[in-house]
Amino acid sequence: MPVNDEHDSIQESAKEQKVEDDSPQSAAEEEPPYTLLSEKEKIIAIVIASFSAFLSPVSASIYFPALNTLADQLHVSTHEINLSITVYMICQGLAPSLVGNYSDIRGRRPALLLCFLVYIGANIGLALQNSYPALIVLRCLQSSGSSGTIVISGAVAADLVTRAQRGKYLAYSSMGVTAGQALGPVIGGLLTQYLNVASIFWFLTAFAGFMAAIVIIFFPETSRSLVGNGSIPPQKWNRRILDILRSREWPSPPESKTMPTTTTNSPPKPRRRPGPLETFKICREKETTIILLFIGLIFSGYATILSTLPSQLARKYDFNSLQIGLCCLPYAFGSLTSRWTVGYITDWNFRRHARHLGIQIHQNRQTDLAEFPVESARLQLTLPLVYLSSLFLIIYSWVMAYKTNLAGPLIMICFTGHAMSGALNTLITLLIDCHVARPATATAASNLFRCLIGAGAVAAAEPLISVIGIGWSGTLLASLWVAFSPLLWVVLKFGHAWRRAAKRKLDNDDDDDDDDATMTS
Repeated sequence: MPVNDEHDSIQESAKEQKVEDDSPQSAAEEEPPYTLLSEKEKIIAIVIASFSAFLSPVSASIYFPALNTLADQLHVSTHEINLSITVYMICQGLAPSLVGNYSDIRGRRPALLLCFLVYIGANIGLALQNSYPALIVLRCLQSSGSSGTIVISGAVAADLVTRAQRGKYLAYSSMGVTAGQALGPVIGGLLTQYLNVASIFWFLTAFAGFMAAIVIIFFPETSRSLVGNGSIPPQKWNRRILDILRSREWPSPPESKTMPTTTTNSPPKPRRRPGPLETFKICREKETTIILLFIGLIFSGYATILSTLPSQLARKYDFNSLQIGLCCLPYAFGSLTSRWTVGYITDWNFRRHARHLGIQIHQNRQTDLAEFPVESARLQLTLPLVYLSSLFLIIYSWVMAYKTNLAGPLIMICFTGHAMSGALNTLITLLIDCHVARPATATAASNLFRCLIGAGAVAAAEPLISVIGIGWSGTLLASLWVAFSPLLWVVLKFGHAWRRAAKRKLDNDDDDDDDDATMTS
């Protein structure tokens, strides 16, 4: 079907939907709210999950200022100490495959507390170890525990926030990740400079213990497969202490005349047991595979910049651990500001497309994406940010190569962080839009791709820089982004049609399963 004809059919379908919405008994008015939590409770839950996810970026970034000191203590080379970053990122990609699907089916709280338990044990071991092999093994365990938290954080936001409002809550849901990126290098630099490397891991142990207590006391279960929109009580052992002290009674949402009561008051039954294969299964879809590939490519730039920055600053500017940590702040500041700028524009563009198609957006109601080209709403922002990221990365690489005034590379990594973070967030938002029924599994898949590709980039960065220099290395990476960007244009043009075809196939399979069950009974 030609693109114009397809777009016209989308508009006609959307206008029909609007007529229904304008009727006195519209489905949007009758359906239950997306979540029963108040605005305050929703923000608190998202912020707690976000600061639980603080553990993943802070565990990586707090380590960078200590790399040179740790290499001297363990008598290993810079390349060998960078391998501890590589194995960390490999486990960071693999572990969420287990945690993500488990939390979708069994609950966010038990999955989060299990992550804390593994993480605390690994950090105690890291604080006490004094050999390179022990460092590698324990960093794998540390990564396995921390990486699950970032997947759960993204899933909690998807549990509580509709598609049309994701940009608005982006600052809350990404607060912990941004703080970890910003504060990690500074904390690591201070502890390494004035105490020792072991104090870094004792600090992480204490923070994880504090967050575990916060989750036990204040954090509610949000997994929609267990509690629906909040109207269904979780298992007694899975309730927060605050609910137990309040003797909370779960309210029943208003009944919908347009849908069976079971869809509102009972959670959907999981079709299969949680397992890592669920993460790989969603990679079979064309649209999802392209999005995941590009998430990995963009993230490799982030990982390469931060992993090579300590050695570059020490070699070119003769900086100590604290100074290196402070020099990581501009990148984190750029990432932080994108949460507001790109987040606001993301919601605005979503509403703009909805108005153009005649689709009404209701507060605390999920928007049906069956006839909504969400690919256009997200990728119209992603593509310019990808090209800006490429330009900023090339400029950063060459000002660092020529050892200009320190302001040059610091300003450019700030701009690079802003553009890369915005591109990553819009891609991850699109990924969750396409897999809203299993957000933790989708986030785990993005973590898998970006960490494995990022691990390869980190492993290759130092050897490549030693051969061709940082200027040409950055140019090569940016050129890869531009070379692969036509894939995003393909998703922009055909992604909606692919998604609708996949949905029709899934609906037909479900109908066949129901017919088989009826014949059997």
